[in-house]
Amino acid sequence: MHAAPDIVDENIADPAGIGDRNYRPALVITVSLFFLWGMANNLNDILIAHFRKAFTLSDFGTSFVQQVFYLGYFIFAIPASAVLRRYGYKAGIVTGLSLYAAGALLFYPAALLSAYQLFLFALFVIAAGLAFLETSANPLITELGDPSTATRRLNWAQAANPLGAISGILIGRNFILSGIEHDERALSAMSDAARTAFLQSEVQAVAVPYLVIAGVVLLFAVTAAFLRFPGGVRRETGSGARPGSFADVLRRPRLVGAVVAQFFYVGAQVGLWSYTIRYAQGNLGVSERGGADALFASLILFSVGRFAGTALMARIAPVRLLAVFAAISAGLAIAAATLDGHAGLYALVAASFFMSIQFPTIFALGVEGLGPLRRLGSSLIIMAIIGGAGVTALTGWVSDRAGISTAMLVPAVCFAVVFVFAMACTRSDAGSTKAMA
Repeated sequence: MHAAPDIVDENIADPAGIGDRNYRPALVITVSLFFLWGMANNLNDILIAHFRKAFTLSDFGTSFVQQVFYLGYFIFAIPASAVLRRYGYKAGIVTGLSLYAAGALLFYPAALLSAYQLFLFALFVIAAGLAFLETSANPLITELGDPSTATRRLNWAQAANPLGAISGILIGRNFILSGIEHDERALSAMSDAARTAFLQSEVQAVAVPYLVIAGVVLLFAVTAAFLRFPGGVRRETGSGARPGSFADVLRRPRLVGAVVAQFFYVGAQVGLWSYTIRYAQGNLGVSERGGADALFASLILFSVGRFAGTALMARIAPVRLLAVFAAISAGLAIAAATLDGHAGLYALVAASFFMSIQFPTIFALGVEGLGPLRRLGSSLIIMAIIGGAGVTALTGWVSDRAGISTAMLVPAVCFAVVFVFAMACTRSDAGSTKAMA
């Protein structure tokens, strides 16, 4: 038997591909992916509020939306990395878009059957697709261009993400949430037939928006299949160097720290956004659409923060900005937990501005200097997105027992972990600079 030839990614050796006109359509598609998964992620925040009413669930019960969603990320991140290493970016992106569309299509039978479990399975399939997309798009953006500006470049590309998130909230607010809210007394006063009809109409409201999303995503998949992608060409060498393994990347302390930080950051972000509508309803007594407006404001601030934070990186080291933004986010989450009325809600909404740069900055810091191990390292950081499941479940559990305000202390602790990671990176960078001097 012949030994398998070593594979070298030409894109790592020659990052100038970003200037190749043949790659520009593929790069447009790649940036669009950030929009598409932002939309899917934040539609979940609407679904949590909607399913709580339609299926009469507790806060912990609604957390299964995020639990199965981020479980899909966790399970499929490594398979996605394997596809990338063997077949290249195009295969990863087309596979991801196909799974995304398939999951969205499953919303139609789930709505007809009024089956919460089938909705959860559909979300799991969507998340499997997003695992392929994120594992492909994030390293692709960091690999193309000057390594010294990779963090800023990824932040600019990720600016499409909050735009997708805003679109998701607008779709959910206007086409899924009915605005009709009956308390338990009103529901119990209905006849069985009227109550069943009302709940079924609420469940079926999700079908058409997701069918439209499936059509759009399929169009992207077909388009991507006909484009040329950087890194899609592999060549053999006789260098004798063995391909990197997960054992190799796990020996990189900064990468391990980034995985931990990303777990807690995603948990904090998802926990805050998943329960923003619930927080507004519980603390201020507003309607579900009023709560969705608060979530919409959060995402506007998140988008503004992404642009402002990325611009600041030209003057402030990204790792230092990450530390500052994480500390402020923690403080605002504590304020949301301890302040009453509008003050608490304002603090909760304001936290989104400072969350804006954290995911891409943690990601870029984690894969910095990995070279050909970058894709393997990327898959580990994407796996860390499982934090969105665990932390959201914990936040819902605390809310059911101590109230939605107290539950905001959970994200506060998570932001503190991100702050510790940023400070550790700062000290590491300072030590490296002294050693070079």
